[in-house]
Amino acid sequence: MFPGIPIHEPVLIFALAMLVFLIAPLLFKLFKLPGMIGIILTGALIGPNALHILDRSETIILLEEIGIVYLMFVTGLEVNINKFIEKIDRSLTFGVLSFLIPQVTGTAIGYYILNLSFPEALLFAAVVASQTLLAYPVIKRLGIVNNEAITATIGGTMLAETLALMVLAVVLSSLEGSLGTFFWIKLGLGLIVLFIGSWFTVPRIARWFFSNLTDESYFEFLFVLAVVFIVAYLAKIAGFEPIIGAFLAGLLLNRLIPNNSPLMNRIEFVGNALFIPFFLLSVGMLTNIHSFFEGGKHFILAFWMIFIMFTTKLGAAWVTGLAYKYRTNQIISMFGLSIGHAAAALAIVLIAFEAGLFDEDMVNAVVMMILVVGIISPQIVEKYGSRVAFEDKSTYDPAKESLRIIIPFSTESTYKQLLMDLALMIRERKSDEPLHVLSVVKYDAINSEKKVIEAEKMLHETINYAACAEVPVKTHVRIDYNIAYGIMKAVIENRISTILIGWDGVHSPKESVIGSITDQLLRGTEKLVLVSMIKQPLCNTQNITIIIPYGIDHNGGLYHVVDIIKRISEGTSAPVKVLVVKDNPTNYKKMFKKLCPDIPITFEVLEGWKILTDMLRAKDDSPNELIISISTRRNTPGWHPMLHILPRLITSFFKGNLIIAYSSTEEKSEYLKIIDAE
Repeated sequence: MFPGIPIHEPVLIFALAMLVFLIAPLLFKLFKLPGMIGIILTGALIGPNALHILDRSETIILLEEIGIVYLMFVTGLEVNINKFIEKIDRSLTFGVLSFLIPQVTGTAIGYYILNLSFPEALLFAAVVASQTLLAYPVIKRLGIVNNEAITATIGGTMLAETLALMVLAVVLSSLEGSLGTFFWIKLGLGLIVLFIGSWFTVPRIARWFFSNLTDESYFEFLFVLAVVFIVAYLAKIAGFEPIIGAFLAGLLLNRLIPNNSPLMNRIEFVGNALFIPFFLLSVGMLTNIHSFFEGGKHFILAFWMIFIMFTTKLGAAWVTGLAYKYRTNQIISMFGLSIGHAAAALAIVLIAFEAGLFDEDMVNAVVMMILVVGIISPQIVEKYGSRVAFEDKSTYDPAKESLRIIIPFSTESTYKQLLMDLALMIRERKSDEPLHVLSVVKYDAINSEKKVIEAEKMLHETINYAACAEVPVKTHVRIDYNIAYGIMKAVIENRISTILIGWDGVHSPKESVIGSITDQLLRGTEKLVLVSMIKQPLCNTQNITIIIPYGIDHNGGLYHVVDIIKRISEGTSAPVKVLVVKDNPTNYKKMFKKLCPDIPITFEVLEGWKILTDMLRAKDDSPNELIISISTRRNTPGWHPMLHILPRLITSFFKGNLIIAYSSTEEKSEYLKIIDAE
């Protein structure tokens, strides 16, 4: 062996790992293979069972544990929480089937064919029944995380993983003679305390933190990491694996970290660049490549594991798919995602090995199985998941036209960051369109140049903030005698579709609806205008209330407003309640069902404006509520004199966030024509 090999110098180990994370995925992408396979195979090549360039040292093991915990956290964070809760029966069904079928089959084969003892057969089956989302980076890249079948698989994975680890705990306790009433009480209480305690404390602390201690953005990231690893450790104390706690932490913080936010971008960046690759590298280093070229007991064990896993996991996916009428591509994607094995399988086999139940042959067999499925699972998900993504996109999507958003700011603007958060939330995540930020300086022969410099400096802050979310920003500073006219010119020049303008809740003279500048803007442009009073972080939003006036369904721009509501609800994971004033809700239900199929929405018909105002007054102590009042210009369909005073009325008592959405008055969209035709 070469001198200095294996490497023990920490800096050199880290440098080598970074090269692997950089080069291996790039090389494998040339062969149209998932980059994660490249990291796993490279880990096997440079690990102690091949070239032995690196040892699987305590440092590598530590980073592996951090990586799997982080992976499960991000999984919980990116799940569509509304769909997860609404369709939880799918997750429960698939989770039970994908655990029970392999567990029963594996126990029988292990006991009767492989001549294992009954405890060994139970753990042999638990290894097969467990599953890890090895191919999660693939479904994330394909954009199908929120597909119903994939969501069911993610939820089912956590259930199957938990049940498999419980089998380990039960078997070990039985060997120690402690499998009595106290054991079951302790396990049940641990589960209850973990879930209920975390559910009631973590979101409350997080809302307070995000509302009060966000002067430095990295504090938010450190807070999230602290929550994740504390909950993961509490899960271990309760008798479960830390990955269960990490997934729970992701679910708990899900509503508070919007997908398009700078914080979410930081979380994904650190995970994808550092923590998760270390987990994949460590899994690869466990592999003994020589085992693939030698016969023996471990080869037979690995064969049976792979055979049982493939047949039983496919059966579980197929039964679930038939029960809920999933398409074939969805079923195969579920199967491909569920055959991934790593964390729980390794935990079971290593703990059983230390307890004297398993020998080295079983350890080698499990590692061989992990390597095989580590190659096959991502490829299945890549092939059939891309078809699922194509099928999802091939259905009619009225939101294909990208939004061009402009946000006018003044140098005295407050809550700039909160308004940018709203813009990032309603912007299409994969859009190439930049956000346009504008400052119109009123002409002053003496001080204009100084004001322009101040405006440029102020807008530069928005560039830095949006850059954290990897969103491009285009700044505009112009001088005009009339600020509203300056905004309108920028709207025309940049072909803007949506104007997002802040409002402090202060009212202008009586003839104004909102304020003189905004009123001029509403009269001078037909574009969608979102007048936004955002004083609380949007991530704290717990409920969204929509106000729909009579006859607004005949307004051509209503679809665009509903699409904005959909994006806000998805970004906050908040349920929507629609208050329809003196109108038939049928058309609105039809529209929301088509545009927002995955959002929990309830409708309530109000017989008059007085009932509406009384209901809104009851929300005066709801700072975590967002009210979106759909309005329109005077003398257009849906206009009512009450809309003139409604903003003033709401802000007189409401403490939460408010958006007055003035729908576009341009030609009626093709989508509304389809709705009408139906």
